[in-house]
Amino acid sequence: MTTEGPRFSEGTLAEYRALLTRYPQRRAALMPTLWLAQREFGWLSLPVMEYVATLMELPLAWVTSVASFYTMYWKEPKGRWHIQLCRNLPCALRGAGAIQVAVERRLGIGDGERTADGRFSLEEVECLASCGTAPVLQVNNTEYHENLTVARALELIERLASP
Repeated sequence: MTTEGPRFSEGTLAEYRALLTRYPQRRAALMPTLWLAQREFGWLSLPVMEYVATLMELPLAWVTSVASFYTMYWKEPKGRWHIQLCRNLPCALRGAGAIQVAVERRLGIGDGERTADGRFSLEEVECLASCGTAPVLQVNNTEYHENLTVARALELIERLASP
């Protein structure tokens, strides 16, 4: 009995093929392909990175080195709602520390942890490039919440926690 490893869905495979047409060399499409893989599988496990390497006809070492260098690629499962809190100086000066304490208490987790139910994960990040609207947090690598207060951050958590 053989088990199949990860494979892109037909839709994601079509996106991948279209992506290749935008780059002069296949290896130049590695980073966006890793984005597709992370979106498709939730995180970049070793079997997922092996699949990407095979699909792209690249050495596994290239794939793993890129995935391990950039923090935007997740090498472990994250929660349904992955919250990244900026800890850089502008955010720190405008109250990010208090927001972090409040979020950690509300979720019962710390930096780099995931709730037992898998709904939330929390990560401190160095900079979200939104210094003018500090403090800021990002949800699932896409959604920014800026000019936060403790109350607004906790309201966001409650919205995300509701079914």
